[in-house]
Amino acid sequence: MTPVTGETRPVVERLWQLYRHDLSEFRGLLPDGEGLFSEQRLSPYLTEEDKRAYLLCVASSPVGFALVSRVQDGTIVLGEFFVVRAARRQRLGHDAAVRLLALYPGRWEIAFQEENPAAAQFWRRVAAAAVGDAWREDRRSVPGKPEVPPDVWITLDSLGTATR
Repeated sequence: MTPVTGETRPVVERLWQLYRHDLSEFRGLLPDGEGLFSEQRLSPYLTEEDKRAYLLCVASSPVGFALVSRVQDGTIVLGEFFVVRAARRQRLGHDAAVRLLALYPGRWEIAFQEENPAAAQFWRRVAAAAVGDAWREDRRSVPGKPEVPPDVWITLDSLGTATR
């Protein structure tokens, strides 16, 4: 897992298209007239000071990314996390997520959709691997989208203490 640079930004932008395609199944996302998914949510992670983007690679092949916000102040939020299908179920994403949590000690929040059972199982395993049973989850409405089921949010302290 390495920080995204100007050189690797186009790689993450292409992986973003695969990620949004995967999410389209659960959130009804559609590409624009040119067949591309919006990068509006990606751009801040590549330009804003309090956000970070990481590229996940196996050997020289890019296999995913992690996007993190509020790294300088407050609760750290895992905004987006993606691993290409061919690299899933090999612990690559799991190990990268656990390393990412350790990279920024403190309170973390990680959101996922319960209707995406693979993501739900993945994030619960990551939380348990990172901090044992010292984590909690709750459901929160998606702002401005009352028609969408609430997101599940895991909250944990990467130092191993549950947040209350």
